[in-house]
Amino acid sequence: MDKLIIEAIEQGGYVGIFLLMVLENVIPPIPSEVIMGIGGLLVQRGDMAFWPLLLIGTCGTMVGNYMWYWIGDSWGYERLEPIVDRWGRWLTVDWESIVHAQLFFVRHGHWVVLILRVSPFFRTLISLPAGLAHMPRMKFLIFTFAGSLVWNALLIKGGEWLGHYFQDSQHMLSLIILGIIGVGLAGYIWRVLRWSPRKSVVEKQGAGEGSSGEGAGDGGGA
Repeated sequence: MDKLIIEAIEQGGYVGIFLLMVLENVIPPIPSEVIMGIGGLLVQRGDMAFWPLLLIGTCGTMVGNYMWYWIGDSWGYERLEPIVDRWGRWLTVDWESIVHAQLFFVRHGHWVVLILRVSPFFRTLISLPAGLAHMPRMKFLIFTFAGSLVWNALLIKGGEWLGHYFQDSQHMLSLIILGIIGVGLAGYIWRVLRWSPRKSVVEKQGAGEGSSGEGAGDGGGA
């Protein structure tokens, strides 16, 4: 399976890397660690070049994050909240998490976007609060690009190191790749399973069902 993944990324080339990095920031659970890490393996093998891979992958990251920024900036709280309540399970996020992230963003300022891009946590989630707070678009793009450039460079170099270190042990390298993919999938499934709707949403749904039942009962009595 690992060979198929490597070959698929290799055949897709830089365009494939760009599209995968866009999707990685839009649709969980595709991990950037796998995409750019395998890109690093291909650099070590001489099948890709470091700088084109870094720049194109980072552009994909920026486009994917901009989508969430645009949603927050254009839709706002009123339109976004019911969507998160309905589809939050598959996005593995709830409204409270977005509110907390928004408060964190407001408390610490725009620099949070830059700092979290070089972190394995909340790298994508922070884009939504940035949009909700109407952070200046150009500033958001610059901070996103700069931070993602550093993060992706580390992933590529990590992939290069793994490729060189395990050059004579392809079996171990295969296990590492499959392990990273497995952890990403397991983490996504765990978040989906433990997700629960807000109490207020459950109460609204219960009230709606109760009203429908009462209406049906009145109609039957008439």
